[in-house]
Amino acid sequence: MLLPLAWGSLFFPGLFGVCTWGLRRARPAWTHHDCVMISTRLVSSVQAVLATGSGIIVIRSCSDVITDRHWLAREYVWFLIPYMIYDTYAMYLCEWYRDGDQSSRHSLTIFRNFLSKNRLMITHHVFILLVLVPIAQKLRGELGDFFVGCIFTAELSTPFVSLGRILIQLKQQHTLLYKVNGILTLTTFFLCRILLFPFMYWSYGRQQGLSLLRVPFHIPFHCNVANAFLIAPQIYWFSLLCKKAARLFDVPPAKKDS
Repeated sequence: MLLPLAWGSLFFPGLFGVCTWGLRRARPAWTHHDCVMISTRLVSSVQAVLATGSGIIVIRSCSDVITDRHWLAREYVWFLIPYMIYDTYAMYLCEWYRDGDQSSRHSLTIFRNFLSKNRLMITHHVFILLVLVPIAQKLRGELGDFFVGCIFTAELSTPFVSLGRILIQLKQQHTLLYKVNGILTLTTFFLCRILLFPFMYWSYGRQQGLSLLRVPFHIPFHCNVANAFLIAPQIYWFSLLCKKAARLFDVPPAKKDS
């Protein structure tokens, strides 16, 4: 417990500091906000790769979805806790530099703007720290490492989301790379954050000899409630991604006529 907590507390802020320092030296023309925002996205992508890799290892190691164990299912959660705390501060730091008014950096106005713009993401982080971490580390007992691994793989879409934000920051949203990345973002998000939940139900049903539709009626009610709380923001974020993609690939009437 203490070792992964300590490593996470050093690794994520340290990586952020190294990325920011490196970008400032490599791209002196970039603003502080550019460097901080891009560094935040790079760290998020690294965490996503680590989480996805851990999840795949856990899933492949658990032939029994209920009782099989793998040490990463618990240890990576401890490693993840410092990241959630760091990421919340990093989001605030981005808002801090975006404001641009050096005299009011610590003002209540900036903090309110931060809470307003990132309300759903902050709620998501708090829910993970206060609800999912106790469930994953204590309340579930010795069961369900397979499902914890599945939740880890939901991070697969994060590097593509982060690359999209970086390209927007660099005014590259009209490039082919941005469009290809948008398709990859939608695909990975749908597969690993939406279809992930039916997959977990199907995996349990296959082992227990149940059809997918019967599974919700044969598992504890609180499991269904927890999954509903997890998938709800994913569906909302996916709808936003779809709207953005529709605007991206929409051809103006003038071009259609020509």
